Amino acid sequence: MSATTSTFQVTGMTCGHCEMSVREEVSEIPGVQNVDVSHETGSLVVSSEHPLEDAAVLAAVTEAGYSATRA
Repeated sequence: MSATTSTFQVTGMTCGHCEMSVREEVSEIPGVQNVDVSHETGSLVVSSEHPLEDAAVLAAVTEAGYSATRA
């Protein structure tokens, strides 16, 4: 089985600590293999072993204190 990649646009991040907060929350979603997040571009790329529900990723970003949309 190949990995699935999902891309999101996150608003509100301003620094590396912001990236860390988003990375930690999204990494807790079952099945997530890799999280690449950049406050400079606002991008969030999530790799997982199976397709993820967008709602799960968006909820994790909200829990970290930011908002996101599917890119």
